[in-house]
Amino acid sequence: MLYARSRQVPASAAAVALVALAVWAGTRGGAGPMDLGMVGLVLTAEVAAASVGLGGPGAALERTAAIRWVPRRAVHVLLIGVSAGGALLAVRAAGPSPVPAEVVVRDSAGLVGLAALGAGLCGAGFAWALPTGWLAFTVLVPPPGGTVGQVLGWMVFPPGTAASTGTAWALLAVGTVAYALAGPRR
Repeated sequence: MLYARSRQVPASAAAVALVALAVWAGTRGGAGPMDLGMVGLVLTAEVAAASVGLGGPGAALERTAAIRWVPRRAVHVLLIGVSAGGALLAVRAAGPSPVPAEVVVRDSAGLVGLAALGAGLCGAGFAWALPTGWLAFTVLVPPPGGTVGQVLGWMVFPPGTAASTGTAWALLAVGTVAYALAGPRR
């Protein structure tokens, strides 16, 4: 309980729920299927809101703790991805045309990996910067063709695109391992 409170988990969960509620309210009128750019935007907002908890109240406090931080950090990152993806899947399952689950899982995995990497590189206060920046790049810059475009624009490619899926899982693995081992930047 203390770990959850020190990492602002209740506030992060409330923010993820509010984003999901806003999506539900926006799609209640029988809107068509959510395009992949909108899925990326919603998941980025949820991951960015939850990523503020990737750092604790003080570096000295964490260094003196008698607990193993590596597994806790890794589980924390994975739970952010599960809660963001799960909230969107729950909201869209009630709608007329749900988003493909593969896209939600892929995008939430890649975005939470970017957030963990951002916490390690920039600190927990700026963990949102990498997922938000990558989303902006993906949406605003037209991707080049071929595999390079699928890697750079992994968020907006349809399900089953091997390069996009591989990029998202690689981001999750690298971000989670880097954050779990090093923790947030001080």
